[in-house]
Amino acid sequence: MNAKWNYRLGLLLVTLSAIAWSSGGFFVRLIPLDAFTQLQWRGFFGFLGMAVFLGFRDGRRAVTNLQFLGWAGAAYVLFGALAMFCFINSLAYTSVAHNSIIYATVPLVTAVLAWFLIREKPGKSALLAALASFGGVALMVSTGEGGGQLLGDGLAFLMTLFTALMIVLGRRHLEIPLLQATALSALGSSLLAVPFAQHTLPEPEVLWHLFVFAIFTQTFGLAVFALGSRLIPSMETALIGALDGPLAPLWVLVAFSETPTQATIIGGTIVLVSITTHIVWSSRDTR
Repeated sequence: MNAKWNYRLGLLLVTLSAIAWSSGGFFVRLIPLDAFTQLQWRGFFGFLGMAVFLGFRDGRRAVTNLQFLGWAGAAYVLFGALAMFCFINSLAYTSVAHNSIIYATVPLVTAVLAWFLIREKPGKSALLAALASFGGVALMVSTGEGGGQLLGDGLAFLMTLFTALMIVLGRRHLEIPLLQATALSALGSSLLAVPFAQHTLPEPEVLWHLFVFAIFTQTFGLAVFALGSRLIPSMETALIGALDGPLAPLWVLVAFSETPTQATIIGGTIVLVSITTHIVWSSRDTR
């Protein structure tokens, strides 16, 4: 497969991961359990789903490839677990819209980290789209929309920081077996939640929702993200991943009638248009 098709495949995979992740707020609102209990089950099911996928795809190599984790892979696992931990708990203290608004700044955070850590200079198209996205985010935040509290906002920012670190690590250390690392990060997030979670078995319907939550947002989302992030630059990975921001409130709008304000709609549209324009423009690039 030539470079052009590799690049387009990367764009598609990362876009699919953003769509999957954007449903996270919907599931958190849907499932009547506290944040730690949700995280405990989501991480557990996410780990099982990824383990089954790797077993079918790689057989014994799914385990033997763990030897290539190294310090970078261990850091990737840690950052992934912490990002999941912060995501679920952020939504316990703030709205889906506010969580998504803060996460939409991940392209700028990634650009700064990639420049300082691996000297990866962002392209002009990606940088312009990131700045436009930040403008949309600033518009939404300036109105006070989302009802975000200090703790929820802080956790959302930490989630953004950890995600940016994962992107840069995966891009810089190609030896990391990313799917194994994402499986371990899911398990790690579950273990982090165990001391604070309820240990009674949920009702069958709730357990099913937890399973779908994990498989769709974690197993599928992380798998296609890990594969796609290897094929496109760090800045663009983060930029496309920020589609999560404008898409997430749409899920809860349809399901729970959490109607966004005019500022949220305008700001989210700016983010969506700037990212979509960049995707279309970049897909025509044959570099």
